[in-house]
Amino acid sequence: MRFILLLGFVSTIYPINAQVEVKQDTVRELNEVVIQAYQYNRPLFETPAPVGVLSATERYRFNESTLVPSFNTVPGVRLEERSPGSYRVSIRGSTLRSPFGVRNVKVYWNQIPLTDPGGNTYLNQLDPAMTGSIEILKGPGSSLYGAGTGGVLLLNSPVITQGHYLKASLQLGSYGSELVQLSYEEAGEQSSHQVQVLHQQSDGYREQTRMSRDVVNSVFRFDLDDAQVLETYIFYSDLFYETPGGLTLTEFQEDPRQARPATALLPGAVEQDARVHLQSFFMGVSHEYAFSRKLHNRTSVYGNLVNFKNAAIRNYDHRNEQSFGARSVTTFNQPVGKAILTAIGGGEFQSGFLPTKSYQNVGGQEGALLADDEAQAFIFSLFGQGEMRWNTFSATVGLSLNQQKITYLLLSDPDSKQEKLTYDPQLMPRIAAMWKARPSMAVMASVSRGFSPPTLAEINASNGVFNENLLPEEGINYELGFRAKGFTNRLQVDLSTYIFRLNETIVIRREEDGAEYFVNAGNTNQRGLEALIMYSDELPNGAFLHRFNLWISYTYNHYRFGDYRKDQDDFSGNELTGTPPHILSGGFDLSTRAGVYVRATCLFTDKLPLNDANTAYADSYLLPGMRFGYIHKRFEIYTGVENMLDETYSLGNDLNAAGGRYFNAAPGRNFYGGLKINLAF
Repeated sequence: MRFILLLGFVSTIYPINAQVEVKQDTVRELNEVVIQAYQYNRPLFETPAPVGVLSATERYRFNESTLVPSFNTVPGVRLEERSPGSYRVSIRGSTLRSPFGVRNVKVYWNQIPLTDPGGNTYLNQLDPAMTGSIEILKGPGSSLYGAGTGGVLLLNSPVITQGHYLKASLQLGSYGSELVQLSYEEAGEQSSHQVQVLHQQSDGYREQTRMSRDVVNSVFRFDLDDAQVLETYIFYSDLFYETPGGLTLTEFQEDPRQARPATALLPGAVEQDARVHLQSFFMGVSHEYAFSRKLHNRTSVYGNLVNFKNAAIRNYDHRNEQSFGARSVTTFNQPVGKAILTAIGGGEFQSGFLPTKSYQNVGGQEGALLADDEAQAFIFSLFGQGEMRWNTFSATVGLSLNQQKITYLLLSDPDSKQEKLTYDPQLMPRIAAMWKARPSMAVMASVSRGFSPPTLAEINASNGVFNENLLPEEGINYELGFRAKGFTNRLQVDLSTYIFRLNETIVIRREEDGAEYFVNAGNTNQRGLEALIMYSDELPNGAFLHRFNLWISYTYNHYRFGDYRKDQDDFSGNELTGTPPHILSGGFDLSTRAGVYVRATCLFTDKLPLNDANTAYADSYLLPGMRFGYIHKRFEIYTGVENMLDETYSLGNDLNAAGGRYFNAAPGRNFYGGLKINLAF
């Protein structure tokens, strides 16, 4: 019925025999794309930084309702989903700081900060259809992107092609999943506009995992004149999802689809109606001005309102968060003989009012007030970067000054006084160099320092204690990389190896009743190797096959605790909690000139430790998948299967969980299928 209604909606607005422009093939082409990371604005092959690129095309290998499988094909990157709609992401590290949500990873939406001043990012407020290309900066990005040790995500809206388009798509899948997308796009010589209405829902694989998300998104770009461009980004997101809670190994093996059952100490997830409801309204405005061909500035301002309700098994938390901020970057280019000098300067600040009320959870309703607190967070970063390019060599030196302040007041305690936390300003340098030994071969090296103060959610954790003694993380990353291409750019190779020593590593702890808190765990030694090999070829006219694409990625993590002792326990030398030592993924894409395509993928994830003592592990798993489709000039129809072997595995484990409740079962074998229509007029 939804399928028929969608067709009726589209045909009512515009006749089905209208001229249609649909891409004939979405198999990835390995053409060089422009990288925005560190303001380099040039192809990846010429960028002296470890950057992973994820285009919308990569997502078309999988179920389009989630970013998880496509993210996990990028070496060094791990995206987890404890239940539908509940994301966690790590870049070259564990998820020790993220019981849920995204922390210690700075996220930008069209070059505007999406991470709030408290250090948290609601990545799940975005629908996957709102993103086009995604750049993933690995290692500390503090020299241009503020304090942090866990990497940076640069999310961009889809590129709008010239013309007028009405697009509609419907995808249905296992466990009651539905995805409906409607958009209107128009682009001319001086302006472009996109409006999206997006809906997603699912009954979930496990008990107590129903989810629903509705998003309205508007992206507008207008050329004021030959030198100025104005852009606006506005979206409203309404997300609801249930949280089933972690299972013990016995419960996981007996029935992985069950929600957390009741115990003598606490009721279960169903009894407490554990759930999250997130409503957010985001608005950003960017202005670009080209003073000359050499001098350019981009300044952005934004505001974000968030209403967050979390009925957890213990507490019922309610937050009304308001934040705003600005970022300005000025770039100057100057040729000097055969060299090109580039200077970049700018700053970023964010301020937020982040109050929280915490109640007892009584059967899914607010009970007695446990805590009522107000927090204000302020962060700023001043940065500069210089680069010199000369023939086959380039060198970059960047430096930033970062500071964070948090003011906290517990209103529910009449005797409480306002507390302030101010972390001393920190200088974050980055030095990078690249040498193109041959036109098809490049070597790069970099040294960068990272500094990451605790987030507000770590200082004011769910155990109700304002932990002003929690120290910031800091460390130095040493990197060596190699890139090559051959066979007329059909083959591309990207290799990186690094050593990162992180001091005062922040890790999560849980009390017997499930309350969370965070401690510093001495230092960790993180050594890794990342490899990505891709081959793409377009066959000559007349051949049955049109394009062929083969890719393989590999991640090796040798992560160990350094000097780490807790009471009488010595965890020094143990594997870092939550980090698998080996991850391997690969696949191929085939498309024919008749419009039929096949995309096959496979992901292997090694076993990983679930607690700091390394006494409990999650098993390794293998996830093959396939997607088949047919693209016509007027539409695309497709179907696919994921977890073909019906593997029982846990994704988004609860690390250091009390009572051994580590496991959050991921869906078994599941199917999906969809239809896309693209009308141009």
